[in-house]
This record gives sequence, C-alpha cells and structure tokens, in this order.
Amino acid sequence: MTDTPFRFRAPLSPPRLALGLLLTTLLAACSPQGGNSATSGTDTSGTGTSSTDTTSTSGTSSTAQTEQTGQAGAEATAPELRLGLFPNVTHAAGLVGVDQGFFTKSLGNTALKVSHFANGSQINEAFAAGTLDAAYVGPGPAMNAFMQGVPLKIYAGAANAGAVLVVQPDSGAQSVADLAGKKVAVPTRGSTQDISLRHLLHENGLKTADEGGDVTVVPINPADMPAAFASGQVEAALVQEPWGAVLENQGARLLVDEKGIWAGGDYTTTVLVVNREYAEQYPGTLRALLGAHRQAVAFVQDQPDEARAAVTRQLEEMTGKRPSDAELQKALSRTQVTWDINADTLAEYAALNQEAGFSRQAPDLGELLDLSVVRSLNE
Repeated sequence: MTDTPFRFRAPLSPPRLALGLLLTTLLAACSPQGGNSATSGTDTSGTGTSSTDTTSTSGTSSTAQTEQTGQAGAEATAPELRLGLFPNVTHAAGLVGVDQGFFTKSLGNTALKVSHFANGSQINEAFAAGTLDAAYVGPGPAMNAFMQGVPLKIYAGAANAGAVLVVQPDSGAQSVADLAGKKVAVPTRGSTQDISLRHLLHENGLKTADEGGDVTVVPINPADMPAAFASGQVEAALVQEPWGAVLENQGARLLVDEKGIWAGGDYTTTVLVVNREYAEQYPGTLRALLGAHRQAVAFVQDQPDEARAAVTRQLEEMTGKRPSDAELQKALSRTQVTWDINADTLAEYAALNQEAGFSRQAPDLGELLDLSVVRSLNE
C-alpha cells in the first residue's frame, strides 16, 4: 500500500491490448432480452439509503457553454440530464463532480437531476423504465442490462479496484476456502462484487448455494453491511469502499484486499454509462458530462484532501452516515480513480459474468464500449 490515496493506471501495453481485443472478438455476439422496469427517484431499498433527487440549473450562456465543452456548443444539448450515483468511494468521481459543481457548470443550460441509488439492480430498473439518462455503475450490472436490451453504452471508466473481502472478527476463516458453509454479503445479485465473489469461490473449490454449493450469498446494500455484521446476520462480505474500511474499523478482519480480489487490483470496478439513444440525440450534453467527469477525476488526483472532504459530505448526505477521515483515507488508498478502462479485464469480466451464470453469452464490447469521446477531451 502506498501513501498516495489515488493511483492512475498506466496505459495498456500492446500485448495486453491485443489480448483484450482477442478476448472481445471471441466473446462477441449476443441476443438481447427484455428488461425489467422500475421508477427512479424513489426509495426502493427500504434501508435508509434514499434516492434523493437534486435538480440544479445554470445560467451559463451558450457562448460560455461552448468554451466549457469544446464542440458542444455546436452540437445538440438536452434540456435535462438525469444522473444516478451510489454512496460508495468507487463513485468518487461522480460524488466530487456533484459536490464541486463540475457537472452543473459544464452542462450549462442543461438542468442536472441527481438520483441516489443503493445498488446496480436499482440503476438497471431505472434505465429500463426510462427514468435515467446516465449513471455510475459496476461493469457487471451494465453488461447485464445491455444483454437484456437496455440501450446503454459505456463512455468512460470511473474506478478500478476499491473492494475487499472481510470476515467477522471471531471467524475461523483464514482463507477463501474456509468460507464453506458460511453466509457472505454482496451488494446485490449480479453485482460486480457478486461475480467477483463467485469467481474467488470457484478458484478455491467452492460454489454458492444457488450453484449447488454451500456458500450462501446474501444481498445487502453496502451502507447497511456494518449493521448486518454487528447483528451477526452474515459472517463475511465482499463490499466496495468505504464500507470495507468501516467494517474493519468496527472489528471485521480483512481476508482478501483489493489486489487479491482480481488481477492484482488492476480491474475496472465502476463505469460511466449513458443511454445510447440520449447520447446520440444530445452529443453536446454527452461531451459536457464527460468533460466534467474528467475534471472531477483530475481534482481527485491533484487535491486529495479536498476530494476526500467532498466525498465525505456526499456520503453523509446520501446515507446519514459519516465515515471517519481515517476510514476514508484507507478506502481511497485502495481505489484507483480514473476515466480510463482496462480493456483486458473488461473482456475477462464478460467471461466471469458468464461463468457466474448471469448471462448466457458475452456482450459485444465493440457495441457496449466507446471511449473515443472521453479520450478526445482535454482535462
């Protein structure tokens, strides 16, 4: 562990990129299925993590908007952008973008409406219902929604790593293999952490109960896992930060750190997705959103203390819970905030998604992923 709280991934080497492209080709071709619908902007969790809406408009002129977003002033812009966020450190770029007003300023005359969600299932339901335009979400839920016919596209990365596996302080588990017969919490079924857990179990000769094994997966919203641990509801959890650090602070023992979860910690945990039809209709708004996203990522890198304070404010507003500064520092040291995506591990993740049984086929990453716009922008 380094003392620098935020680390940016180095560009992919040619061999790794070639591997990613090869995996993508082999995993391509899908048959979309119908998705489920839900209503955004409501508290669907029933757990205290509300889906609060915050709407803001800017009086920025069209000329100023052109200056802020490059070519956006000459492209169509939307009257409103509905953005979804989780109360997790892996969503730090989005949290900072809201807190510092980067989105509002960059969007200009486009009104920003922010909705808070507890997990990827809620995000997918909102997209399927047509009540979200963009969101920060894990690659697992994004792929599953895409495969179900929801018109999503990944336009940027947001975070790598940032999740850990912890166990109860009195647990006898010394390795993943010792989780046999135990209850393990994940944010929701089909989440990035659920898929990662199943892969870890398979590597250690275990299976979940729904696969015919004896490890019970229990979906619990991350912000509620500390209470679930305290009550003995589960014996372990694979969870995003800062909730892993919070659990450790209340006595949980770290079993697998962010590097041990997968690929030495160099794997995409959060992406920024946009409704494809919305992005095509309003390319100026897409550029403005991605420009603000890159600005927020740069802020996190260049001003870690201010960024940590911004994340703390947003987490408290969204959950009513305020992680300590020490917990936030630990959580952020385990999270790589970046706008880029590790194409290799995203392709591998598509295979893991199939392995976990959440998709019969892998998505065509050529259709799902488009980083051309975010790469064309200056910070």
